[in-house]
Amino acid sequence: MISTKNLKFFNFKKKISSSIIKKELKLILGNKENEVINSLKLSYKYSYSHKFLNKFKNKFSSIRLIGMGGSILGTKAIYSFLNSQIKKKIFFFDNLLPLLKKEKKSNFLNIIISKSGNTLETISNTNNIVKKNQRNIFITENSNNYLRNLAYQLKAEIVDHNNFIGGRYSVLSEVGMLPCSLIGLKSNKFKQFNSLIKKNGFIDSLVSNVANILYFVKKKKNNSIILNYDENSDDLFKWYQQLVGESLGKKQKGIFPFISTMPKDNHSLMQLYLDGPQKNFFTFFGVSEKKSNKIINSTILETFNFIKNKKFSQILDSQRIATQKVFNNMNIPFRSFEIKRRNEETLGELFTFFILETILLGKCLKINPYDQPAVELIKKSTKKTLLNF
Repeated sequence: MISTKNLKFFNFKKKISSSIIKKELKLILGNKENEVINSLKLSYKYSYSHKFLNKFKNKFSSIRLIGMGGSILGTKAIYSFLNSQIKKKIFFFDNLLPLLKKEKKSNFLNIIISKSGNTLETISNTNNIVKKNQRNIFITENSNNYLRNLAYQLKAEIVDHNNFIGGRYSVLSEVGMLPCSLIGLKSNKFKQFNSLIKKNGFIDSLVSNVANILYFVKKKKNNSIILNYDENSDDLFKWYQQLVGESLGKKQKGIFPFISTMPKDNHSLMQLYLDGPQKNFFTFFGVSEKKSNKIINSTILETFNFIKNKKFSQILDSQRIATQKVFNNMNIPFRSFEIKRRNEETLGELFTFFILETILLGKCLKINPYDQPAVELIKKSTKKTLLNF
């Protein structure tokens, strides 16, 4: 179990030999040239300065963030999870939208993100949204690409995207930390790597979970089902979904990450989880909420007296705990996250854990966790199709 002031994490209960995994983790952590790992550290050097940030702070009411996949999912996860603490608004454009609504407000800052600078959907949305007379920041590689050339034409600000950090790993680099800094969050608080790797409990849990997942994959349990009891964490697990799917889905191998919204899915998918094909392993995720509506006692009939004086958060927690007991009794494999605090540090711990876990899984499965070669096939085919339209 990992227990910090921010979260409690209960491992899969099966104990599996993991000496080889520990050696692989040591190699990953010891590689000082791994820019993905470096981005998790406090020492990571951003390609922008505090002076640059100050040019934009307090000078706009909202941000319009334009990107696809990893270029935007990390920031969206942070924004959703910490929304109650954030005063400024971010509007996310993370899919190709044929009919975009025209916003009346003019005090926007546009941030356009694409590592390659040639992402078709981002280019299309930018064409429809971004104007020359607006405040625009482009985050893209320092190369001869479409969006960088457009930024020059618009006389926009340009921030270099680290060439060695793929989008899905970029949340704690410029890609995620620049927009988060502009809405008042502290980028250094997300950087939990330095303290976590010094804790034996963290390393042991990381290795144990990788060992268990590899065991499940060997037994043809390839579906990673997230039972999410916190609506504000849906975007966090959409980020996780891309991280796992794009990093590990190669060479006919992989893990299928699926997000299940609880307790709603008790009334749709739970029957399948409990009594269907046992090809899944599960992650329970819940957040302790201090603020919560309360049952109105005067309107409760006697047959449901057991929910009198209860908060909605208590009902939700009881459902999560009860479901875990059922899973345990039925020997269905699961692990569990219990979040104590909504803050940057908590997210930093989660990002660090999931990124390291995914890289380690890739290395143990003997696949490259950093590339996504098959996706390029769709890009090339789309270009050819458009040329024939």
